[in-house]
Amino acid sequence: MRKAHVKRKTSETEVEVKLVLEGTGTAEVSTGIGFLDHMLHHVAKHGLFDLDVKATGDLEVDNHHTIEDVARSIGEAFREALGNKQGIRRYGNVTLPMDEALAGVFLDFSGRPLLVYHNPLGERRSGESPLDLVSIFLQGFSDRAGITLHVRVENAQDPHHAAEAVFKALGRALRQATEIDPRVEDIPSTKGILE
Repeated sequence: MRKAHVKRKTSETEVEVKLVLEGTGTAEVSTGIGFLDHMLHHVAKHGLFDLDVKATGDLEVDNHHTIEDVARSIGEAFREALGNKQGIRRYGNVTLPMDEALAGVFLDFSGRPLLVYHNPLGERRSGESPLDLVSIFLQGFSDRAGITLHVRVENAQDPHHAAEAVFKALGRALRQATEIDPRVEDIPSTKGILE
């Protein structure tokens, strides 16, 4: 079973993540940020990962540090759980509707972190959470997981629906990319390595 346990402690945050790739979609998430907890439940449920996240941070300042460090820790957990990435499908892509919102997530466990993010709603808020924190999460996750990540939001009017579509699609795309392909016996790269 592919799994990981990551701890991260800084002067701003303390994060612990447990991840099981061959899970059932259960999540125990407590970050102090209700919106982030809700989004991470979507990733676990739609990716069929078991995800346990506990985080405390300087929320009296704002949500930025906690969201960024949770994202980095989850990205590190994926990197650890995948090891040398032998036999994985490597690529994942999902376009998913959430009422009027449509989001596409396209990713590659290439070892080359990159985020390309487009959201026409810009910096509108979902409750108390500004949507620019979605891109901060995606950037931190991409950096530590070592993935090329393209995310596009289309036709959105409600910022909560836009974010929800992104995180649901992220979970499903991650599931595709991390699944073992029975026809792949080695590293899915002509270079023979994905770092």
